Amino acid sequence: MRATRRDVLAGLLVSSGVAASAGSAESQERLTAEQLACADDLLGVDYSSGEIEQMVTGLDDWAGNMARLRAIEQPNTLQPATVFDPRQPGTAYTFPEGGAALPPDEVPALPLSEVGIAFAPSWQQAAWLRAGAISSRRLTEIYLTRIDTHGGRLECFVTVTPQRALTDADRADAAFARSEIASPLQGIPYAMKDIIDVAGIPSTWGATPYRDRVAVDDARVASALAEAGAVLLGKSTTGAIAYNDLWFGGLTRNPWNPAEGSSGSSAGSASAVAAGLASFAIGTETLGSIVSPSHRCGTTGLRPTFGRVSRAGAMALCWSLDKIGPITRSVADAALILDAIIGHDPNDASSLDAPFGVDWTAEPANLRVGFLPAAFENASVPDRAMLDAIRAIGCETVELELPDWPFGALSAVIEVEAAAAFEDLTLSNRDDELRWQEPQAWPNTWRRARFRSAVDYLNVDRFRREVCGLMHDLFQQCDVIAGPNFAAGMLLISNFTGHPSLVMRSGFTERTLNPLTASGQQAGEEIHRLPYASSLWAPLFREDRLAVLGRAIESRLDVARERPGAFS
Repeated sequence: MRATRRDVLAGLLVSSGVAASAGSAESQERLTAEQLACADDLLGVDYSSGEIEQMVTGLDDWAGNMARLRAIEQPNTLQPATVFDPRQPGTAYTFPEGGAALPPDEVPALPLSEVGIAFAPSWQQAAWLRAGAISSRRLTEIYLTRIDTHGGRLECFVTVTPQRALTDADRADAAFARSEIASPLQGIPYAMKDIIDVAGIPSTWGATPYRDRVAVDDARVASALAEAGAVLLGKSTTGAIAYNDLWFGGLTRNPWNPAEGSSGSSAGSASAVAAGLASFAIGTETLGSIVSPSHRCGTTGLRPTFGRVSRAGAMALCWSLDKIGPITRSVADAALILDAIIGHDPNDASSLDAPFGVDWTAEPANLRVGFLPAAFENASVPDRAMLDAIRAIGCETVELELPDWPFGALSAVIEVEAAAAFEDLTLSNRDDELRWQEPQAWPNTWRRARFRSAVDYLNVDRFRREVCGLMHDLFQQCDVIAGPNFAAGMLLISNFTGHPSLVMRSGFTERTLNPLTASGQQAGEEIHRLPYASSLWAPLFREDRLAVLGRAIESRLDVARERPGAFS
């Protein structure tokens, strides 16, 4: 009798060392030929009975080797030997140098209200600090008070560190008194996403199994910000294991509509910055975790070129995709923060030595801006407004086209890498402790990943290299690409190719409660006026183009200064 599909799944689970679920062949010791024959459809192969018989013994050997391997500790910090490099072979890259200085714009007077001070962009706060118009301690106390007042409603901080913050602020003020300035960020208060370690402070990864985890060492990005003189307010919430906005202690809220989630997984970082509870925040992105919450909350996010910012000391989700970048209220702020956190780090196998600089006097009209006409066919009013602003600035626009390739196949990389990074949760059944248990949530995708063929996975990775070449060729036709955040597959494509992205507010839209929120609430009928963001993409290492063009668009659209009413 031919084995059923349930039998083959149970057998494959046994052979791969995964505990079988109730009702399956939990007690069987080895995979049978009958079960393996039933796997033909699952794996997309057609083997003869003789070939299948030959395979059974080899698979038993494989299962034994895997059992021995699992006896060896493989912490989350252990990176694979195969390292992704986004650079095209044989291509020479140019790196803008000189760092990022404060923009040359006229600095307004210090606002009379603390709300006005709190919502000011970081670059203006930096100018006031240098001029002595405000102290870092006062600026920090303003934010700590706002966190105490509003943080609970938004559920955007998991840990607040007032004593650490005031100590950092006093240190910055003492440096200003000595006319010592480490960087434009000196004295500026910020929030750190809770998957990035700061020594002695909880780093819970947003997940119940790790809620008591306390960091032993500083992540490289944390030490870089400390060297820059920035002031740590605390740890902003992250969706559990860097996915969505649902974490072990709550659901992070959108300040523009607290009835919905902030999106994620840099949920608390975007929510806190949008509500004026921090001057800036650090987020991470694997596939949309800076872009999506910035889109929802109306913040500015800069996802750097893969390898520019060290991930050492940050939770690993997908070693070939994870990136760290700033979330801010202005484009200039994003460039200043990127400048502070870049740099080669031998503790991150993917780290690249790539200098950064931005010339604020560069003429944005000299940039050729590509766009995908298909992405704008049903684009929103803000997306079209961004493209109109680009043309009004004087940029030449270039129509681009993507081939009809199966870009969605790339998502296998995320499932497989994440499943490997958190295999211990799957094998111990502690994935049941995670609050989100939908088909698209981590526990299910990790289980599903174990049925992906290693051969298929490697061929997807080869396809990824081809997609990198495609993006390289697109940027031979233009200097920057502009478009809707989620249209035409650009979010997925650019994350997998490692290209930098700037997401920025381009206007407002009227809509119901977002049905994607992990709260489970229904959309309802009530209409809300909410911020809307669009994206720019640049060639590898050319974040300076994003900063120059982004600032020009920001100025022309003039929609970034509006604040969420309930928090202003």
